[in-house]
Amino acid sequence: MRRLAGLLVVPLLLLSTAACGDSGSDSAETKNGAPAITKGAKFGEEPTLAKGKGTPPKELKVVTISEGDGPALKKGDVAQVNYLGQVWDGKEPFDQSFGKGKPFDVTIGAGQVIKGWDQGLEGKKVGSRLELVIPPDLGYGAQGSGEKIKANATLVFVVDIVKGTSIPASAKGKEIPQDNKDLPKVGVNTDGKEVSVTVPKDATPPAKLVSDYVLEGDGAVVKDTDNVVVKFNGKTWKDDKTFESTYATDQSVTWPLEQLSVKGLKEGLLGKKVGSRILLVIPPDAGFGDKEQGTIPANSTLVFSLDILAVTPSS
Repeated sequence: MRRLAGLLVVPLLLLSTAACGDSGSDSAETKNGAPAITKGAKFGEEPTLAKGKGTPPKELKVVTISEGDGPALKKGDVAQVNYLGQVWDGKEPFDQSFGKGKPFDVTIGAGQVIKGWDQGLEGKKVGSRLELVIPPDLGYGAQGSGEKIKANATLVFVVDIVKGTSIPASAKGKEIPQDNKDLPKVGVNTDGKEVSVTVPKDATPPAKLVSDYVLEGDGAVVKDTDNVVVKFNGKTWKDDKTFESTYATDQSVTWPLEQLSVKGLKEGLLGKKVGSRILLVIPPDAGFGDKEQGTIPANSTLVFSLDILAVTPSS
C-alpha cells in the first residue's frame, strides 16, 4: 500500500555516521575537497556550483561553508532547509528549492530522505550553510533516480538550515471525556508509546466526518497553509485492524496540508490546536471512496488517533 506520507507530492530528494572524506588538493573548481560555490556563496543566496574535478570522495563529506548560531539539529527534529542539488560531474542542478519561496521540511534521522542527508544534517546548527558530497551508497545507489541522476552518481548539495523545530514524543493536553459509546475510544497515554484505538462492536459508523479532541492542547490553531507534524494510528472501522501506524517506526511524519489528498484528514486537522490528540473518523466519501488502497478495502471508514505535535509554515 502507498503509505499516507507517500500520498503527498514530494520532492525528488524523498525517493530514497559516515566519516568525512578528502579528495586531495583544491583548485579554482574545488574547495575543501568539494566543488566550489562560484556565485551566491552567502547564506540565503541562490548558489551556483562548479563541476567537480577528478575522483569524488568515497565517503560522505560535509563542509560547513558558514556556521549559524542556532541550536544543533538532533534526531527527530524537523528542519526547514533550502537546497540545491547537482551531480558531481554535472554543470546544472537537478533540483533546488532556492528561489521557490518554500523551504523543504525534513525530519532528521527518520529515513524519509537519502542517507547522506540524514547523516550530514544531524548535529549541524540552525543558520548554517553546508555543502554535502554524498557517495552513491548514501544517495540513490545503482538504481539512480530519473534521467538526471544516473546509476552510482555522487551527489553534491548546498544546504541552508533555515529553521529547526524540536518535536515532542506525544501530545499532552487536557483530557476530554469520551462519552459517546458509538464512537471509537482512543488511549490517553503521553509516554510516546503506541496509542490504542478501539472500535465499538456492532456500532454503525458515522456518515459524516468526526474530529474530536481526546487531549486538548493549547498551541496554535492549524491553518490550511501549515505543514503539520503528526504521529498516528490508523485503522479500518469494519475489521478494527491497523493499516498504518507511525509508532511502528517511532517517527513523526510531516504533512503539508495544501498537498493532502485525503479530504477527511485535511478537514479534520484544520482548526485543531497544536499539542492535541484527536479522534478522526473518516467516512468513505471523505477518504478513499470506492477505490481499494492496498490493505484498505474499497468503501472503508477510516479511524485515526492523531497527535498534532507541531506546525511549520509552508513558506
